This record gives sequence, C-alpha cells and structure tokens, in this order.
Amino acid sequence: MTEAPAQLPAGLLDTCVLIDISTIDAADLPVQPQISTLTIAELGLGIAMATTPAVLALRTERMLEFEHIFEPIPFCPAAARRFTSMAKLVIAAGRNPKPRKVDLMIAAVASVNDLPLYTRNAADFKGIENLLTVIPV
Repeated sequence: MTEAPAQLPAGLLDTCVLIDISTIDAADLPVQPQISTLTIAELGLGIAMATTPAVLALRTERMLEFEHIFEPIPFCPAAARRFTSMAKLVIAAGRNPKPRKVDLMIAAVASVNDLPLYTRNAADFKGIENLLTVIPV
C-alpha cells in the first residue's frame, strides 16, 4: 500500500510531520490526525537535547501544546509484535532496522490501529508496504 488519493478521515502523524505541522497544508493531512506515545517520547528527547534556554522553552511549549491537543495512541503488545515483523521485512529488503527503530515502532502503532502513516520521510518505511499505508507529505 502506498499513497491515498484524497484526504482520509484519520491517520497517524510521524514525529517529523508533527514538528513541521504549521508549514503543511491541512488538506494534505487526515481530517482527524493522531499521534503515538512514541512521538511524545521523541519530542521529550528533543527537549532534553536543547542547547539553549530559548530552544528549551520553545520545545517545551510545543510539546505541552501537542499533549493538550492529542490523546496519544500507546505502543501496545500488538504493536511490539508488529514492530518485530516490520524489522524482519526491513532486514529482508537489505536494510538495517536499528537506525530507524523508533520510526518502525511508530509505523507499528499505525499498522495495528489500521491507520495510514503520514510522514516527511517515506523512504524510511521501504520494505514494509504490505503492513502499512505510507502517505508522504
């Protein structure tokens, strides 16, 4: 599965899409965008790595805003099993799943919840198209 031709009712936003959301046309996103708890973790990592008080304040503010807007979907046991299958497919495609493990975990959350994944990095998900609809934005 690959691109969807029209705006879908729901979809999971990859962290990169959430970070860039103010620059993305709403018509390119699902009507009801959702995020994963893994995205909250990645945003938290960005806060932890902030190098200046200004960056720290900005990133903290954005994360609080996102936490207020979204009810994140958890990484559950079914997603953990799907992640394993996806990692095997990535390996079978001759790629290393380690550098993209959080991306694959987010993809697994989308997959087990029957949601397309909206991402800025569609190439990160090559090899798992049979388990996931990827929508590049």
